[in-house]
Amino acid sequence: MSFTAHPEEVARLRRAVRLHLVAWGLDALVDTAQLCVSELVSNIVTHVGTGTPGSLVLSAEGARLRVEVHDPDTRALPTLVDAEVEEEGGRGMALVDALTDRWGVQLCDDHKVTWCELATGLTSPAGSTVDPSVTRAEALLNMYATLRPPTWSHESGLGRVGRAVAEESVIDVITDFLRWLRTHGCDADEVLDRAQSRYEATLSVGRR
Repeated sequence: MSFTAHPEEVARLRRAVRLHLVAWGLDALVDTAQLCVSELVSNIVTHVGTGTPGSLVLSAEGARLRVEVHDPDTRALPTLVDAEVEEEGGRGMALVDALTDRWGVQLCDDHKVTWCELATGLTSPAGSTVDPSVTRAEALLNMYATLRPPTWSHESGLGRVGRAVAEESVIDVITDFLRWLRTHGCDADEVLDRAQSRYEATLSVGRR
């Protein structure tokens, strides 16, 4: 859903969140998701500017509900701050951080995406709970994206980005780790062999 960053728009977006989540059977997440949307959009109004064009994206994939707010400013990045008790502002992202399982910022060529995820209590589309290893890898890639130039991006879920882009993101991370190993005098080939053996062992356990 496209929007223009005005305080009045928040109520319309909150209604849209309720309609979608109720339709998806995620009634229990309505209040929390609405609050997160309010904070993320208000953050654009405050730190990017009133009238900024943006968009809201909701997606539910099994065990997680993902809320994304897109805006064109790649410089004003949301951050956690320790707001003083008497201060009226500064608590938005701290509230999002407290309410959600995880959140982050994805930098693209011409815009940024501030996102957060909530657990739905459901299972993944494959009928199993989310693999903690996959969750950790996605969190690492999202954090890694904030350290790379704005042209580098990562977004979890191959339904939202091409498989080739996702694979390149992983290759970039692995390449940097291999260079780190070489810099510190480690045997990169040996580490890769051990990682491959460990990965194959987890597959064997999963098939039992």
